[in-house]
Formats: sequence, structure tokens, C-alpha cells
Amino acid sequence: MARLDVKIKDLCLKNPVMTASGTFGYGLEFQDFVPLDGIGGIIVKGTTLKPRQGNDYPRMAETPQGMLNCVGLQNKGVDYFAEHIYPQLKDIDTNWIVNVSGSSPEDYAECAARIAQLEKVPAIELNISCPNVHDGGMAFGVTCAGAESVVKAVRERYHKTLIVKLSPNVTDITEIARAVEAAGADSVSLINTLMGTAIDIEKRRRVLSIGTGGLSGPCVKPVALRMVYQVARAVKIPVIGLGGISSATDALEFLMAGATAIEIGTANFLDPAVTIKVRDGINEWLDRHGVDSVQEIIGCVE
Repeated sequence: MARLDVKIKDLCLKNPVMTASGTFGYGLEFQDFVPLDGIGGIIVKGTTLKPRQGNDYPRMAETPQGMLNCVGLQNKGVDYFAEHIYPQLKDIDTNWIVNVSGSSPEDYAECAARIAQLEKVPAIELNISCPNVHDGGMAFGVTCAGAESVVKAVRERYHKTLIVKLSPNVTDITEIARAVEAAGADSVSLINTLMGTAIDIEKRRRVLSIGTGGLSGPCVKPVALRMVYQVARAVKIPVIGLGGISSATDALEFLMAGATAIEIGTANFLDPAVTIKVRDGINEWLDRHGVDSVQEIIGCVE
């Protein structure tokens, strides 16, 4: 069996497969279907300093080879997570990572500081790229100055591994990646969802309550793969790839493009055990090709 372990700054993953925020709940919802300790890292749903109700319904729509969502970061806030969810997670042997969002740099920093107190949460993923909230979210992630402002504010109060999730809804994602690297990020994850819409022709109106939503699923994979390839060659920090990954073949493409680890999102809705199947598929490919470690293929494509 090949070695599957990889490292993101101080974050040691037993394998490169993680779950994408917002597609795996708090993990506990999936424990009857998949061994949580077999996943390299579980990124729990978006968490904010104060509770959020999310957007009105309808907030999901199926599209060819994908889905649109505008959930809007519905969650009960960081204090609820620390008091009620964290005690249920902390003894499960995987890396628990909290996806953090906010309305201002100060919001992000305070939320991150409270999560830093949780011993069994070794990293956070900073969401500066959510397209489904009116304040904060993607607004910070589409300019270098906005992205830097959030990362610097968080870095002053958070000293564990800091991953920054990038938006594809920009002209040049490598510029944003370089900006957050300079501001203190330990890693970048990409891509978040692409902006899209859907129309109900019978009702002659857009399907989602806020009109637009984030597009995810297999249809976004070529875009995500291209951006991971570009960013991996533009920064020195590790890149985490996501966007339409639903098989070991998909994951291997991202690793060869330059990703140190990958996240699986929408595919969890179709197959709750997909993470373990992808992990095992990566191992099978490595064994079949006589490769001793997954690290040997990271960024191997010129």
C-alpha cells in the first residue's frame, strides 16, 4: 500500500481527501454511511460569529451536471458550535476544520479567535468567496485589498493553520492567491462555486429566492482544474483543489495539476461514501503504477 499522507503547513492529513464545507454538515450526519476517521479532513459547514438564518426558500436547483444553491451560510454561530457540536467531534480521529465567514474583517477575526481555543480543531478555512450572502463573503474575495484585509485581521489573532478559500468569480485568481499568501495564509483552497441562475419558464421567474446561486458539481470541474493548475504555479504555499470531484480519477487530475489535497463537495449528496471510495481509488492507482507515495505525483503535469 502506498503512502497517502500529506501536509498542509502544520496540518498532517492521513490521506489527501477532505470534505467541502456545506456539503457534509458537521460530519455526524454521515457517520452511519462512512467511517469518519478514514477521511483525511472534514471541513464543517460555514460558521459565523453570530447565528444566521440563511436565505429564503427555494434555495437549491438542479442543473445539467450540477446544482445551484443559495443557502446563505445558515448556522447557529460559533458559540453554539463550540458548546454543542465540538464535544461530539473532538474524539473522532480525523482533522476537524471549521469554515469561517463574516461580515467584516473584525467578525472573521473574532470568530477565528474563538475557534482557536478548541484544541482538536487544528485549522480553519477562511471563506472570503461565498456568493450567496449580501454582506461580506465574496465581496472580500474579489479584490486583492479586500482579501488581504480579512487575512491580516485573522492572522493577528489566529496562529494555527490558516487556509483561505478563493472565488473563481474574478478576472485573475492568481492575483488573489498571491495577495492572501503575502498576507499570511498557509494554504489556499479553490474553487468556491461559480455564480449562476436558473429560470422557471412556467412561472416566468428565476427559481432561486435571491435570483442567483453558486454552481457546483461535475460541470465546474474543467474550470476548477485550470485554476488549480495556474495557482499552484503562482504561489509557494500548498494548494487544495475542489470543484466537481466525484471519483478517484477526478482527484488524481487535481493532484497532478498541483493540489496537495482535495475536497469533495456536491458528490456527497449523491453518494455519502464517495470520500472513502476516492481515497481507496487513489491508493489503487498508486499501487498499480508502482508509486510509493501520493506526494510523488503532486504537480507532476507540466
